[in-house]
Amino acid sequence: MAQARRAARLLAALKPDAIIASDLRRAAATAAELAALTGLRVDHDSALRETYAGEWQGLTHEEILARYGEQYAAWKRGEPVRRGGGELETEVADRAAPVVLAHAEKLPDDGTLVVVSHGGTIRTTIGRLLGLESYHWEGLGGLSNCCWSVLGEGARGWRLLEHNAGTLPEPVLGDDD
Repeated sequence: MAQARRAARLLAALKPDAIIASDLRRAAATAAELAALTGLRVDHDSALRETYAGEWQGLTHEEILARYGEQYAAWKRGEPVRRGGGELETEVADRAAPVVLAHAEKLPDDGTLVVVSHGGTIRTTIGRLLGLESYHWEGLGGLSNCCWSVLGEGARGWRLLEHNAGTLPEPVLGDDD
């Protein structure tokens, strides 16, 4: 909760116009901290939930390796794998990215949308918005608790401006608008 409060104080300085969040408990509680500071309503959406990992759910890394070593190795190689019989990463992007885009379209010019979700869902959604092939989504890296990524619209589509940030964005010299 301390991490969520700290992130909320920083993100409130961006004067967001809207907040959307996964309906799962930790993301909803994190979004509530920002909502309390901004007075904004949080729109919860189950499409922003974390990747469903089927039989892997609740297992430790060691347990997954012991029980599903081949499947884990294939997933780490970038093969499309239904971890534990769960969702493909592309399916996560299929459900989450449209929600983000629909809310972004409702923003005023230069508006700010805060999306509170989960690491895997955020990574796949960013990958989809950037137009990256799913094989390359892993290259975006993970997110630490209560850290964020900043995307902006450029002349050729979405751009990743910051990733795994815990501070407010700074302008980049020579950056185009």
